[in-house]
Amino acid sequence: MTAVRSSLCICVLLGMLGCGGPSPGTHEHQLFAFGTLIELTFYGTSDQQAREAAQQVDAMYQRQHQDWHAWRRGHLQDLNEAIAENRAIRTDPSILELIQLGQHLERISHGFFNPAIGNLLNTWGFQKDDATQGSPPSAQSIQRWLSSSPSTLDLQLEGQVVHSGNPAVRLDFGGFAKGYSVGAAVQLIKRQGINDFIVNAGGDLCVRGKHGQRPWRIGIRDPRDGGVLASIELTGPACAFTSGDDQRYFKFGDKRYHHILDPGTGYPAQRTRSVTVVDADPVLADAAATALFVAGPARWEKIARSMGVDEVLLLDDADVAYVTPDLARQLSYVQKPAKVTIVPLSNAP
Repeated sequence: MTAVRSSLCICVLLGMLGCGGPSPGTHEHQLFAFGTLIELTFYGTSDQQAREAAQQVDAMYQRQHQDWHAWRRGHLQDLNEAIAENRAIRTDPSILELIQLGQHLERISHGFFNPAIGNLLNTWGFQKDDATQGSPPSAQSIQRWLSSSPSTLDLQLEGQVVHSGNPAVRLDFGGFAKGYSVGAAVQLIKRQGINDFIVNAGGDLCVRGKHGQRPWRIGIRDPRDGGVLASIELTGPACAFTSGDDQRYFKFGDKRYHHILDPGTGYPAQRTRSVTVVDADPVLADAAATALFVAGPARWEKIARSMGVDEVLLLDDADVAYVTPDLARQLSYVQKPAKVTIVPLSNAP
């Protein structure tokens, strides 16, 4: 699984904008998995209850980190090796669920979201822990990958057995496994009887309930200067996920290459800096943020409608923000973009 992915990185604001300790009545715990800092913030619960919930969430994340990692030994690595060797393989039920989710998301995104591009990510050098140094691959290697046309839809599932007719498929769940994991953490915490909390995985988060008598308040970070672009108040169930070009990239010569790759071209997606999606479903919000980033300013509206998301903020490379009406009404800008365009998806051509 690809490490830190957030761009307009979302930070929890417990009180005023800026740094500081937890607000009264909160309990905070920090975990680390998938190369990402995971912060759990609980309100109105006991120390013991919060601690037990955090331990369960940590155990879940460590299992997933082992099983779903795209370039270390685990269930996913075993599956990818079998696919490359044209072998059928019995795999873990959690992998099967992720495959089925990936197929659904690829369909409804019209291929702008494709979890079968692991070989392309590896070609660009992004399937490693440190992807900050490198050089772009040759045009020939990109063309070879494009000609293989890998897709999750190439996979056939029979019970727990997976087979692919296309050995070029290499799964990487980094585009939506974080959303799946955050959603699973939410369910674990709720089963502990905790109703007011945030699960924040490297800036991608879900909230439930409130922070006392007021909503949870989060900030959306500008991907270029690290400041806060805007703030938003959320009352759960709600999740906010961001894809952006500022967290995993390398420079070669005078060009900057980020890790959000367009399956249609084989190159980093162009013209978008970041996309934030707010939705009750963390898996959908996670995948949609990536799909809309790839679709870019010219095509994101169609893909948003197809995926069924209606709270979107897309910031393009000219500092123009495209915002859907429902989200626009909730945003409070700290650093306003050069231009803000409200886009009513239901009326878009």
